[in-house]
Amino acid sequence: MHLYEPPKAAKTIPLIDLARAADAAGAQAVAWDIHRACRETGFFYITGHGVPAALMERHFQFAKAFFDLPHERKMAVHMKKSPTTAGYEPVGGQVLDSQDDKAKAAPPDLKESFYSGMELPDDHPWAIKHIRNFGHNQWPDELPEFRAHMIDYWAEMRSLGDRLLALLALSLDLPANWFGSFFDMPSGTARLIKYPPQPENALFNQIGAGAHTDWGGVTILAQDATGGLEVRNADGDWIEAPPIDGSFVINLGDLMARWTNGLYNSNFHRVKNNRSGHDRYSAPFFYSPRPDAVIDAVPGSITAGHPRRFEACTAYEHTAEMFRRSYGYAPKAVS
Repeated sequence: MHLYEPPKAAKTIPLIDLARAADAAGAQAVAWDIHRACRETGFFYITGHGVPAALMERHFQFAKAFFDLPHERKMAVHMKKSPTTAGYEPVGGQVLDSQDDKAKAAPPDLKESFYSGMELPDDHPWAIKHIRNFGHNQWPDELPEFRAHMIDYWAEMRSLGDRLLALLALSLDLPANWFGSFFDMPSGTARLIKYPPQPENALFNQIGAGAHTDWGGVTILAQDATGGLEVRNADGDWIEAPPIDGSFVINLGDLMARWTNGLYNSNFHRVKNNRSGHDRYSAPFFYSPRPDAVIDAVPGSITAGHPRRFEACTAYEHTAEMFRRSYGYAPKAVS
């Protein structure tokens, strides 16, 4: 495997046009651009992705409509009422900041969220076992078209996620379909997030989303025009990832870093709430392999100069540990 060695810490997030991957030569060129980005910060923008603009506009309309519901109506679909933790998470419900001083409790994040996973019938085996991200989604009665839209959006993101996985495989000198069997029943979370303006009475180091890495495979992020996302580079500096119209921000999670034996980066990022008085809305889609998939170093990633860094584990085992760190308990296991 030919590895790109970044000459210096990145100062910007690269933009990659997926439309260039229309033929084999174009796909290889795009794959190399992705390889470079994943060796640097693990973040890149994409355009030419084919996701309809009308779908994205509707997605943010539903986000605003949901978060504008009265608090008690949102609490009616609280994530703790779902055996798969789908539903609403109020402000302060998650603590993402990874502090160096473990003796001090990190402040809770200043954001509220809505989660939904793959829509499955209640009699599906994984729905019966209450596997996280599989079934038992909750939908507010006040938004009767919300469920159908989220199902459509989930399918669109899965299709885009599979395109990205094919390019990631090529970027690692693997066949384009190498990741396919691991994602035949993927774990996908469609999340909506509302970040309020930064309050004057916020705690020290309390922001929209504390510095963290994502847990899973690939994150596909849509963000509105407000801004606030920052990514840490190799020098430890925070660089902005401002909104680019019509784009998604792509980043790799810890599971993909583990899968590539650390060749690719799962990088720290954070969201700083704005002081303009405007809410910020974002919509990440977290795309990971089936929970019982065994994650081991991809072919070619273990060499004499780059020995094994991680033991093999299932995708569930990895995610459960990440979930436990953030929430204090683990989701249901696959058996």
